[in-house]
Amino acid sequence: MNMRANARVVAVLGPTNTGKTHYAIERMLAHRTGVIGLPLRLLAREVYDRIRDLRGPDCVALVTGEERIVPDRTQYWVCTVEAMPLEIGADFVAIDEIQLCADPDRGHVFTERLLHARGLHETLFMGSDTMRSAIAALVPGVQFNRRERMSKLTYSGSKKLSRMPARSAIVGFSVENVYAIAELIRRQKGGCAVVMGALSPRTRNAQVDLYQNGDVDYLVATDAIGMGLNLDIKHVAFSATRKFDGRRMRMLNPDELAQIAGRAGRYQNDGSFGVTGEARPLDDEVVEAIENHQFLPVRKLQWRNAKLEFGSPKRLLESLEHHTSDDWLTRARDADDVVALKNLLVLPEVQDRLRDPRDLRLLWDVCRIPDFRGISPTEHAGLLGRVFEFLHGDGRIDPDWLARNIKRIDRTEGDIDALSKRLAYIRTWTYIAQRKAWVDDEKHWREATRAVEDRLSDALHTRLTQRFVDRRTSVLLRRLKQKESLVADVNDKGEVTVEGELIGRLEGFRFRQDKTASPDEAKTLRQASIAALVPLFHLRADTVYNAPDTEFEFTEQGGLMWGTSAIGKLVRSDDAMRPQVEAFVDDEAGPDVADKVRRRLQHFIDRKIASLFEPLLNMSRDETLSGLARGVAFQLVEAMGVIPRAQIANDIKALDQDARGMLRKHGVRFGQFTIFLPLLLKPAPTRLRLVLRSLHEGLDEFPESPPPGLVTIPHISEVPDAHYTMAGYHPAGARAIRIDMLERLADLLRACDSRAGFEATPDMLSITGTTLEQFADLMQGLGYAAEKGEREKAKPVQDAAASPATDAASDTTNPAAEPDTTAPEAPETESAETDAPEAEMQNEAKGPEVPDTEAAPAEADSLEVFFTFTWAPRPRRDANRQARKPEGENRGPRKGAKGGKPKGDGRKNDGRKGDGRKPNADHKKPAAKPQRIDPDNPFAAALAGFKAKD
Repeated sequence: MNMRANARVVAVLGPTNTGKTHYAIERMLAHRTGVIGLPLRLLAREVYDRIRDLRGPDCVALVTGEERIVPDRTQYWVCTVEAMPLEIGADFVAIDEIQLCADPDRGHVFTERLLHARGLHETLFMGSDTMRSAIAALVPGVQFNRRERMSKLTYSGSKKLSRMPARSAIVGFSVENVYAIAELIRRQKGGCAVVMGALSPRTRNAQVDLYQNGDVDYLVATDAIGMGLNLDIKHVAFSATRKFDGRRMRMLNPDELAQIAGRAGRYQNDGSFGVTGEARPLDDEVVEAIENHQFLPVRKLQWRNAKLEFGSPKRLLESLEHHTSDDWLTRARDADDVVALKNLLVLPEVQDRLRDPRDLRLLWDVCRIPDFRGISPTEHAGLLGRVFEFLHGDGRIDPDWLARNIKRIDRTEGDIDALSKRLAYIRTWTYIAQRKAWVDDEKHWREATRAVEDRLSDALHTRLTQRFVDRRTSVLLRRLKQKESLVADVNDKGEVTVEGELIGRLEGFRFRQDKTASPDEAKTLRQASIAALVPLFHLRADTVYNAPDTEFEFTEQGGLMWGTSAIGKLVRSDDAMRPQVEAFVDDEAGPDVADKVRRRLQHFIDRKIASLFEPLLNMSRDETLSGLARGVAFQLVEAMGVIPRAQIANDIKALDQDARGMLRKHGVRFGQFTIFLPLLLKPAPTRLRLVLRSLHEGLDEFPESPPPGLVTIPHISEVPDAHYTMAGYHPAGARAIRIDMLERLADLLRACDSRAGFEATPDMLSITGTTLEQFADLMQGLGYAAEKGEREKAKPVQDAAASPATDAASDTTNPAAEPDTTAPEAPETESAETDAPEAEMQNEAKGPEVPDTEAAPAEADSLEVFFTFTWAPRPRRDANRQARKPEGENRGPRKGAKGGKPKGDGRKNDGRKGDGRKPNADHKKPAAKPQRIDPDNPFAAALAGFKAKD
């Protein structure tokens, strides 16, 4: 590249941490176009990201052996030194780490750039001051810019790994050495990041981020960190001062040690260096040289002839082995590409394909594929021979062969060594895919190889982190020790993460620590976790306090829930309607959080009780109630709206109609078996009543509320009858029937002749939702005798007789049948509520399908089973007898009434239309009494309409 007359060449020399690379970027961006060559793919990626952030992605290119990003309007090229495009005529050219001209393996490439790479307006060489003499001798007109280190570097001697200060880098010179150190640091310090030259940029950046973000305090690396990577390192410790350079073990030179040690101390922050492990302390003269940045100057630069001749294989080898007469230059030893060329030229199949200089040039291009895999030269030459065969024959690499090789590598299982090996292999195919015109559909193969490399890189980062980082101890404990604020987060599943690490689960305001930690670690980990969770506890307490009541709920065992989290429970108090609250809050959250949660839960349960028991509370506050009516109201409040009539029979008997009317205004219904408020039989009040009563009575296990919508439920003899009453049911035989439906059934039974006997009507079966057999058992539980019989089926006729219920409804002379209790509609005040007990049971009351009482056994189709029910003088259950005993006080005495059985009209009601007798005065006179009692029936308002429909 020719240099214009006014172009200047500047050598910016000095130790590490002088800002040389930063200066080069500034100078390049001051020109219209520019190219910068860097020693490592990792460093090239770092510089590319910086320039892209400054100027945008459309004008910045990245070109390395394995990566090529070249926008259409590229102005600035960031490359590895080997991949620099020198033919484009850029205004600015820069070469970093120019002291690598002396490197035995790659030095000839840097020397070639030093001698011939020039920008049209400006050229920069950045590196160590040891290159001053060589550059002055080889580059005419060069200007020197000496830069001083921005921070002080001092020697701190030898330290054990267990006493290594935070933000340290420990340097090893083999993979085995690096892994051993990293494992030891994980056990002693909680973990470390690992950086090696063999890592892909993606893996290296992920590991560096682990260190830079403070997740770990230690970095274990090879000498790859010495090449320009800017890390926040305070101390560099050498675990060895000898390395294998590819041919032999040798001591590191002082300038090589200084290049690595100089990574300690960034910008204005001072740094230190030393040794650890089995490394011997550095000699005083070496320490002085590193601290003062004074080293022997470079006397020989590695050189290889760049003017190659492709007339014949012999001439090509001779040009590669050509010597120089320049005292500053020495011929470089055979690099991998020359070794590969010599191995291939002896193969007959290769020799047969070398017909002209183009074939030889192609062979040389193939030989320049780096041996990323690190296998033997013979095996590497075999791969190159196969590539040359494809390119020479078809001009393209066979896509099927390429796909098979890539597919074998595209596996993310395995350990660190297996993934590292696959990463090295994929780099070879990535390099091949980057070469122009070597493959069809270059874009596809570049993306395919890059995707495989990314997957392997991510998997390798994960394995390195899993093996060498105990994130919780390294992050949480370190920041706790430094008294830094930790940030906790809780996801939708309640999983608690601190600084991104899962440490346990937050259940409401109680922290459940992860059980995977060891006992010793668990104590300290909890300390760190709680320290991070305290702000979250306060934030969550504020959220709970401001949350609407719809986000809270109580359980049937007295627990208090916020969403799916249990955050408290109900506690017994002297007043069953005013329970207290105990909040589930960890002690570490503090008394303020606990008090705020408790107060919010107390508000919730108080409002819930006030809402669900509003009729009851209104009645308790009614000052117009006095005397016995007030006493009954008080007992109803204590019983939470449902009380067996037998318990207050005398009080009910003594109530006059005015007092009853005042109680009815509050929704009280005087049933035959139960005194209750129908609104409090809804599912929600029933569920709360069971909880509050169980809590007040000190039960160890609270009875659960039956599922909504069931007319009858199984009657378990071990369960006290009081539990059924609180649930809104009345035990009768093998089942318990819902209280409001029982009263509807009682209304139907009053129309029947219980002395002479009667049969069940379809309305009775429909109300109870039972089969005939179940209904018979239920009636026996209510104190009736059930006599089973069989008879021939009645043959259907066109003008069939009406059902007994219809007879009763249509016989206006029968005063007991006056109210049409078969009407299923609920009273207007209840039907307006969708969850009213009667409204809920609308379908259940009408169904299931009424059993066909005419159905006969399979073996006798002409027979049907029926039951005849009569009042049993001795009820099977004392509780039932007590429940029926006071009915007379409510309904008044009736002709033919005996004891406590339900009152009928003294006539046989066997389903026939009329009995041939005229009603007399005895039948007419008591007709007004059922009318007077009818307000006790919540369905009376709907009877007339239903009767009209019939």
